[in-house]
Amino acid sequence: MTGLAAQGGDTAMLSAVVACEVAFWGFLVTGLLARYALRARRLGGALLLGVPLADAGLVAFCALHLASGGTAGATHGLAAVYLGVSVTFGPVFVARADVWFAHRFAGGPAPVRPPERGPERLRHEWQMWRRCAGASGIAVAFTLLMQLLSDGGARTAALWNTTAQTAAVTVIWLAAGPLRHRYAAGGRRTRDTSTA
Repeated sequence: MTGLAAQGGDTAMLSAVVACEVAFWGFLVTGLLARYALRARRLGGALLLGVPLADAGLVAFCALHLASGGTAGATHGLAAVYLGVSVTFGPVFVARADVWFAHRFAGGPAPVRPPERGPERLRHEWQMWRRCAGASGIAVAFTLLMQLLSDGGARTAALWNTTAQTAAVTVIWLAAGPLRHRYAAGGRRTRDTSTA
């Protein structure tokens, strides 16, 4: 019986994460379409206010689920990761989509791509990694909060797995992103100097 209840809780949490992801993109796309394609700026602004509400809804659902006796599991960990990514990368997604819609429907300037190399590229890589680290920090903090609110038990071990995985992704991103570009740029400068 407990296993069935736990399975039902996992299904509900997974459904909540999917619903919040759909709501995030739904509010974003319809808000921008209303703002630029329909020229309804007030309606577009109101719809865009729903973007952060999707995140708030997920937090509220998690809190209610745990407060009602639910046990934090792997899907709660997924919710924590979603929240962290949405909070730190969400503004970037919204800003880029806004520029693209303005260009496509309102004659705005074309979106600017990140630089391919040089100090600007390295700066961009560090900015993106800091967002990744911020997302991991939020995910870990939210995971620990759920550990405290949860009724405990062996299934909370899944939350520790989420913490380890987010830490691993952050370290891999650091190595493959800013550090790789930094040392690649350093290597090019050394070769250029030696051949001059």
